[in-house]
Amino acid sequence: MNTQPKPRAACLIGWPAAHSRSPLIHHYWLRTLGIEGGYVIEAVPPDDLRDFVLRLSLRGFAGANVTIPHKENVLALSTPDDRAQAVGAANTLWFADGELRSTNTDVEGFISNLDASAPGWDKAADALVLGAGGSARAVVFGLIERGIKRVHLVNRTPSRAQALAEKFGSVVEPATWDRIGELLPRAKLLVNTTSLGMRGQGPLAIDVGQLPEDAVVADLVYVPLETELLKAAKVRGLRTADGLGMLLHQAVRGFELWFGQRPQVTSELRAIVEADLTSA
Repeated sequence: MNTQPKPRAACLIGWPAAHSRSPLIHHYWLRTLGIEGGYVIEAVPPDDLRDFVLRLSLRGFAGANVTIPHKENVLALSTPDDRAQAVGAANTLWFADGELRSTNTDVEGFISNLDASAPGWDKAADALVLGAGGSARAVVFGLIERGIKRVHLVNRTPSRAQALAEKFGSVVEPATWDRIGELLPRAKLLVNTTSLGMRGQGPLAIDVGQLPEDAVVADLVYVPLETELLKAAKVRGLRTADGLGMLLHQAVRGFELWFGQRPQVTSELRAIVEADLTSA
């Protein structure tokens, strides 16, 4: 009788989810770290989410990543940590002491990518964040946690920016989209969390020439790899952090929670994912 335990496995829960590069990232780490394990995509319709998550371990999974449209709904199906509660969404599930727990690694993915791409960025007193969706929540939480004194939050729908300001407190100052021009000259960090500039979406019309000469520009979009915003920032000589870097860094802690080893974001891994993105 074969008593060998099954290799540990994790999955990505989304609807749809086929476009995700997460399997590519996690299979690379499993291979390079010599871990016998697996990572698969599970397309789960919203009506099936509760049943799927509550039976996660019975399905053979040690945990999961969670993507659109399930990030908010999994909070009620798990025990969220402080980050997941503050952000109002979770993207990582794992088991601890028999309990299904959840967190949001978009926070550390964003911060770790900034640390790697633009060391010293956190000396900025003022940050300007564009957008007020789920990604903006993670970004704002990370900036406040890192000690940024003032975050100007701009959104086309002012009420959403106001709601985030009320959630995160006086550090966050909501502003209307037409005020971007007056806010740029004092923004030492500019972050785009919107889909503007993404392939197939509208352009992001921002004059980076108004930013301070030591400003850092971050864009969460990674298709295309170099957005027009980042291209203009580089021409200006500003330091930048792209969306692919955040995607890679946000995957680190989930892998560690599921497989017991902390992986590294390497230039080889980035090159593999870049090649996959450009061939799509």
